[in-house]
Amino acid sequence: MASSDSTSAPYPRARRVFVVGATGYIGKHVVGELVRRGHEVVCLARKRAGIRGAEGEAQTRQALAGAEVRFGDVTDLRSLLQDGFRGETFDAVISCLATRSGAVKDAWLVEHQANMNVLDACRAAGAKHFVLLSAICVQRPLLAFQQAKLAFEQALISSGVTYSIVRPTAFFKSLSGQIATVKRGKAFLVFGQSDLTACKPISESDLARFIGDCLERPEKRNAILPVGGPGPAITPRQQAAMLFDACRRKPRYRHVPVRLLDAVILILGTLGHLLPRLRDKAELARIGRYYATESMLVLDQVTGHYSADATPSYGTETLRDFYERVVREGLAGQELGAHALFSRAEKKTNIQVTR
Repeated sequence: MASSDSTSAPYPRARRVFVVGATGYIGKHVVGELVRRGHEVVCLARKRAGIRGAEGEAQTRQALAGAEVRFGDVTDLRSLLQDGFRGETFDAVISCLATRSGAVKDAWLVEHQANMNVLDACRAAGAKHFVLLSAICVQRPLLAFQQAKLAFEQALISSGVTYSIVRPTAFFKSLSGQIATVKRGKAFLVFGQSDLTACKPISESDLARFIGDCLERPEKRNAILPVGGPGPAITPRQQAAMLFDACRRKPRYRHVPVRLLDAVILILGTLGHLLPRLRDKAELARIGRYYATESMLVLDQVTGHYSADATPSYGTETLRDFYERVVREGLAGQELGAHALFSRAEKKTNIQVTR
């Protein structure tokens, strides 16, 4: 599909929008985009936000400049209603909530229950439109966080509230785990064959514009909206070639068999029955395997094959642009935080994650 851009999109009227997940990687950009478009934005954030709670209230307000920031707990319906919505009315709600860890308990608490709380509050506030940032991987839900996301998608669709469910492909951030490794002259590591999976990665700013369009374009209402970045789908080997070019390094690759991850999953899964603390580690290993073996493209449910042609392209910034900028300027604003677990896994077991 042809690439599209929102720069010519009309902004017919300002809306009052309530945003949750505003301090996250995508959420901050969504808030900035809504403010730029002239919408009145109210956000709910934790008193200690950011990676490992490093940001206090003043820093959060600064990061979300132009929006009104309120503080509370989205997993607590009472707090959400009293501290967040405060009995006021809103035109729309946008949820960018996502679990930071991917652990089973956190997945259902955040991806499902917290979003159910927001949906209840959305109805109470008279909001007619709910925009959900989901993920394209729910098409084949093998992991807890995917199952939780999909369960909420289904609840939202059946709620009677106008919805826009945005399912982006890979984020640039999650394709940055090996930048430092390649800059040091090391090999780029992939599981299995490097041309069996592909994705259309999208930048945070392009995705934020797409989410902003959902408020303003009728064709994006009551729809599930897969979206990727501009250009053709790329494989891990093509991704690596871009990174080597950006780092001015000679390409070097190392392939690791998928069965290595299978062995790790089997061991951790078995020990998890005896040592509960290992259950989440087993789930993290399953997440790593999933992204090493599944494409982040639209899935044809009939054939079971992923289709690059069926995956819409959007925006202007390419992964090559991103790599060139990061090599010059560093990873400021792209810190992995809890997702550094995947980066550490890459260093130990050489996973190339596409989440």
